[in-house]
Amino acid sequence: MTPSVKQSSPAAPQLSLQGAGLGLRRSLLSDLLEQQPDTIDFVEVAPENWINVGGRYGAGFREALQHYPLACHGLSLSIGSPAPLDTDYLQQLKVFFDLHQPVLYSEHLSYCSDDGHLYDLMPIPFTGEAVRYVAARIRQVQDAIERPLVIENVSYYAAPGQEMTELEFLNAVLTEADCQLLLDINNIYVNSINHRYSATEFMHGVPAARVAYFHVAGHYVEAEDLRIDTHAAPVCDPVWELLDQAYAHFGPRPTLLERDFNIPPLDELLAEVGQIRRLQAPYASAA
Repeated sequence: MTPSVKQSSPAAPQLSLQGAGLGLRRSLLSDLLEQQPDTIDFVEVAPENWINVGGRYGAGFREALQHYPLACHGLSLSIGSPAPLDTDYLQQLKVFFDLHQPVLYSEHLSYCSDDGHLYDLMPIPFTGEAVRYVAARIRQVQDAIERPLVIENVSYYAAPGQEMTELEFLNAVLTEADCQLLLDINNIYVNSINHRYSATEFMHGVPAARVAYFHVAGHYVEAEDLRIDTHAAPVCDPVWELLDQAYAHFGPRPTLLERDFNIPPLDELLAEVGQIRRLQAPYASAA
């Protein structure tokens, strides 16, 4: 099951993100360019949504990058898929990255395809075999795009073939692949409710040296014991509280506000970005 890949070369040094960022969607582009808010320190895009985009959106995207550093957070890599990696897609990513020079590139520790795309993020079995398989594919991606790949802990609703805990699996992949982590605070909270564990204990079990940056987002309360990760609502108070704990534990890591559906006016999103900055401030001063 494990592909044969060459050992990754040492990655070139990457600039660090700082402060608070916002996911950049086309519906927000014109308002962002008009206002150019200084509450935003960086923007993040799904690269597959912007590859080969021209016209006014392409021009606006290039203009936005004159004002804000770029992070890329992919949706289609399918790092845990049983199917081979899409080498054509990897080549498109490399061209896009070489052109726009993102500060970093992250993807989900999950899979979303086999013979075709599933249009959802499916859980990878928490097994030793899966650790070795995924780590080898992370190295393969890094060789193809010639830059580091940061992985994200994901929300999940079932754990097929589980041989280890979510935290054990995540840490094993980080160690085996020797890669960094995008720590999604909302996903920790959602999973802690759905799978009945302590969000704080999970977070404290993650090696601080691996954490590159954070995500926060909103979710849907399906039931008292079931949360659905939607990115379609404001961040709730328990997630803000967990983010504050994360800053206390890890320091004021750069943090991205995600909003993918039910997108409000830019001013409402900037208010949430302002909350990120307010939570970061005491820890930045202490640092």
